[in-house]
Formats: sequence, C-alpha cells, structure tokens
Amino acid sequence: MTIRPLDFLDLATIARYRNEVLTLDSARALTRGHPLGAMGLLAYINPARHLYAAISNGGDSTLLGGIIHTRGETFAKLLYLAPSSKLNDPQLPELIEHLTKQAGEWKAIHVLAEIDETNQVFLSLRKAGFSVYAWQRLWDVSQIEETEAVSKSSWKRMQSINLPAVQNLHYQIVPQLLHPIELAPNRVNGFVHEDMKCFANVTSGMYGIVLTPLIHPDENDVEEKIISLLANFPNRRNRKIYLNVRSYQTWLEPALEDLGAKASQRQAVMVKHLARLVKEGKPARVVPNNVGVQPSRMSRMETDE
Repeated sequence: MTIRPLDFLDLATIARYRNEVLTLDSARALTRGHPLGAMGLLAYINPARHLYAAISNGGDSTLLGGIIHTRGETFAKLLYLAPSSKLNDPQLPELIEHLTKQAGEWKAIHVLAEIDETNQVFLSLRKAGFSVYAWQRLWDVSQIEETEAVSKSSWKRMQSINLPAVQNLHYQIVPQLLHPIELAPNRVNGFVHEDMKCFANVTSGMYGIVLTPLIHPDENDVEEKIISLLANFPNRRNRKIYLNVRSYQTWLEPALEDLGAKASQRQAVMVKHLARLVKEGKPARVVPNNVGVQPSRMSRMETDE
C-alpha cells in the first residue's frame, strides 16, 4: 500500500468519488460546501494555506483523505474521507495516521474529527489513536421566526474589550478537563449579550452560518435570547443558520425543540494527541568551573533518652 499527496493527475479519481465524501468538519461543510467541489479544489492551490490531501493505493480500494489547519491554532481538523462506500477498508487507519503526521509538521498538538457515532469510520478513528472527548448536535434554526417583542439590540458584535469576559465565561462553562483541547477564545469574533453571560462564536461561508454558543446555565428566557441572536442576521441571503450544541450545553436542547429547531444526528467529537519534538530547548544551568560550592552539613541532634 502506498500513500502520497493528491495532485492534478488524480482529477479523474476525484471526479469519480466527489459524491461519496464523508465530511469530518461539520461547520466547514455547512458553511463552505463540498470539500471536493470546484471551490474546495482551488483552496489546495494556495501555498499559504495549511491544507493537505492524500491518496492511498494498493489496498482493496483507493482511498482519499484531507486535513486542514489554521495558522496559529494548536489543533488541526480531519476534513474528509472518501469514498464513503469503501471506508470499511482495513487500510483506512493507515491513511488517517498519514494525515495526522502532516498535522505534526504544522506544529499542531491535537487533531480533531467529528463523526456520527454509528458510522463505521468511528472504529477506524479509534484504531488510529482518536478518542471521544465530547458530543454535539447541529440544530437547524433557519425556520425560527422572529417576534416583535424580542429586540436584537440585546446582542452586540464582540469587541476587544469583551475578550476577558468571554474567556471567563468559557472557563465557567467548558469542563476543566477539556481546556487543553478547547482553548478559550483569543480572537474578536462573534456576538456577546449585554449581560455578558452569553457568547456566540460565528463561522460563516457562502452556504451557511454556524453559531457555537456559550450560555451560562443561570440565564433565564433562553428562547428569547436565541431568537434575539438570530435577528442579528437579517441579510443572510437565504443561507441556513445552525447552532452547534456541545455535550456540556445540552440543557439548551429542550429550548431549541420548543422553538421548532431541527436536530442532526448526534456526533462524537474526537481528538488525537500528538507528541511534538522541542527543537529549541535550553541547556540546564551548570555551576561555572571557577566557582566553589560549599557542601551543606547536617548535624545530628543529640537527645536525652
């Protein structure tokens, strides 16, 4: 079995499998569209982007896979695997391992993947060293109707002055065990509620908008706050809007059901931890040769018995 980078000579293979793609980055798929479509392929041409795809030949079938990394982030994401009809191939874990190795070249320390828990690829990811650290559902909130009684003024675009409050909210809601993987926000992106107990990160593209909320459990009138948040997108050009609810925010799901939102299948959010060689290490401090060190002395206390 040979694994190599995907190139333009593989266009025929890409065309054959473009409708049999399993996406492993849900937000990107919903906002940017098909990873093997025309726009997705053009992204590979840009050398400034950390985007890599590989092809595996020599097993029972030909397999494709892609991985992506944002500069400055500590994690990379598995982007897709194909063809979906052949992902029971025993060589699939080897392809996944090859992709995660590329993430190490980008100095990422984690690789993430999102997969329906009933999908056969779940076992292949486990064999490749991935483990589940959270669960999520993507809720389609596009059909939720606005009401005149709810004002969008309660939500504002995040500013740099709001960053400490958003980070504090993150530490209150996200379990401490997940902090090394899900880092607190360090960029100004999204919306904050006027009481600073609600935050929504925004991922948008030409096909859709994905909101990842952090809402404090003590908040009241959650339904109204969700409707008010959606009112901030009046010019979404018929794009659908989704709410990504992680397992530590599942108390939001009854409110979304009451609003008529539609839930996707539950997905496992998986992570693989990568070991990284520290190349710029500092030597341990040593005592200079011309300096004498007086050894310490310890005397025994004499006691009367």
